Amino acid sequence: MSEASISERHPATVSPGAASRRSTRSHRVRRIATPYLLLAPAVVVYAVFTVYPIFRQFDISFYNWHIFPGVSNPFVGWSNYTAIFRDPVVRTASFNSFLFIVITVPVQMAIGLFAAAVLTDRLPGSMFWRAAVYIPVVTSWVVVSWVFSYIFASQGGIMNAVVGFFAGHSVSIDWTAQTWTGNAVIWLLSIWKGVGWSFIIFLAALDGIPRQLLEAARIDGASEARVWRHVVLPSIRAAVTFVLVLLVIGAAQVFTQIYEITKGGPYNSTQSLMTYMYQQAFSYFAFGYAAALASLLAVVLFGFSAAEIRILRQQDV
Repeated sequence: MSEASISERHPATVSPGAASRRSTRSHRVRRIATPYLLLAPAVVVYAVFTVYPIFRQFDISFYNWHIFPGVSNPFVGWSNYTAIFRDPVVRTASFNSFLFIVITVPVQMAIGLFAAAVLTDRLPGSMFWRAAVYIPVVTSWVVVSWVFSYIFASQGGIMNAVVGFFAGHSVSIDWTAQTWTGNAVIWLLSIWKGVGWSFIIFLAALDGIPRQLLEAARIDGASEARVWRHVVLPSIRAAVTFVLVLLVIGAAQVFTQIYEITKGGPYNSTQSLMTYMYQQAFSYFAFGYAAALASLLAVVLFGFSAAEIRILRQQDV
């Protein structure tokens, strides 16, 4: 009987080799597709709630945008951007944001690194103190802002009670209603709450340094200062860069503590770029102008992040 007649009588008959090849291809397709299928929900959520709003924000920045139905949104081109450079409040907010970065970031890093160096496994009760340092990180910004507002309140505030005790008479200083004292309260709160984050990163970095390096340096007669300069700091350079960049990015977006404590006052003297942006959008409904401010800030932070990646890659070479 011919092969053609056999295949006609038994059409379901497939050679083992062909079945194996089809099974292998199917398994390969599933193996390649499975990671993308698992990532798809997160990618969709990221695209809808992050990527699209960013592009939409850039689009709105070129219009005199209104949220009210039936109102036209005239195209104004670069007018919102040129207005930013003529706005005196933007200069004040930029200076405050810069000052916030310059003051809070180095202090957080210094305290975090010092605490990580002190609270080693050899210190009795180190786990308790580690938790105590980190607890402020997980507290609510709104709650701790209210607590600091109470501490520095002009009437019945704890700080005025302390100052009055040492001064010998009652005082009524309105800490949050003045430019420099209001900024100082915001800086103090931000440092207290944020230092635990850098502490955890530095603690992990210090634990990753081989003990043999430290012991060899000390056996060779190096002082603790030289050990830190030539062994410890070079070993945790990547962690220092990582903490520095993320703290700067976070500090540039400072909002909640200013909004809850000073509302940007008095007379916009404690405004940051984020609080002024929020005020323009939701108090004055100048959404196009606020979008332009947000776009410029996004470009600056993107450039800073790109510089961070380049620095880290150079360190890995």
